[in-house]
Amino acid sequence: MADSDIPLPVKFGTAGLGGVMSWAIVHPFNTSAVRMNLQEGKPVSFPKFLAQTVREKGFVSLYDGVGAGMIRQIFYATSRFGLFEVFRDELTKKTLFSPVGEVSALDRTVAGLSSGAMAAYISCPAEVSLVRMSNDKTLPVESRRNYTSVVNAAVRIAKEDGISAFWRGSTPFVQRAMLVGVTQVGTFDQGKQFYENQLGIKRGTIPNVFCASMTSGLLYSLITMPFESAKNLMAFQKPDKETGKLLYRSTFQTFGLVVRTKGILALWNGFLPYYGRCGGHTVFMFIFVEYMRKMYRNSNSKNIE
Repeated sequence: MADSDIPLPVKFGTAGLGGVMSWAIVHPFNTSAVRMNLQEGKPVSFPKFLAQTVREKGFVSLYDGVGAGMIRQIFYATSRFGLFEVFRDELTKKTLFSPVGEVSALDRTVAGLSSGAMAAYISCPAEVSLVRMSNDKTLPVESRRNYTSVVNAAVRIAKEDGISAFWRGSTPFVQRAMLVGVTQVGTFDQGKQFYENQLGIKRGTIPNVFCASMTSGLLYSLITMPFESAKNLMAFQKPDKETGKLLYRSTFQTFGLVVRTKGILALWNGFLPYYGRCGGHTVFMFIFVEYMRKMYRNSNSKNIE
């Protein structure tokens, strides 16, 4: 059974499950990346930062906000990966960028941009909750929000900051998600084809999925990190106590302010744990998805027999 023949509920379901399962593994990398990205002062190395965090706050603190992260994956991974395949398969039926029945790199780019943007807007409330919960313990005691759960965070954000706060930082999040759609999902799909055609690594096997995942994970980490930084700064900030205004107002205004005050490399603060999150999540998610779909195909073939 080809991927295009798998029913839509199975496509979306395996995408969501793969996202949630892999997030459980890489969440500590995300927590470290957010905290390193938002920390003030001179940046420290990831190993030193990790050791300090575990020593002062305990290993369990690296799982702060894991509930919000998993809820985010239910919406984000399900819609991004699922919609990508829907859009890609529809494009194979048309002659927009390639002959009918074929999928070009441009087809994958269009599918990735579209699915990424839609998935980001859908999951933005969970993303804001995740960023705030992940970094809350790094603030001075008097400045902490002290969210007790995902539900508590959602209710308090709506009550204290207004519903619109759930989409604070949505622009860089959507821009990042569009890039992720191309550089993660799109290059992964292209990578599986490349490693099969050029290196003879059979498509859908663990080695094929691993190689394609590592390639797409590295590319997507390097390209999207500045947008991740802008999103974190915009989502975590508080209005100025005197003026009531926000310091970070848009993606490129944030880029400019960070570059002027901290230097351009500050946009990549926390890159190593971010790559651990992105690369690790890419590898595990796609391996889990491929494995679950293989189980479905095998089960379906037995039922037919």
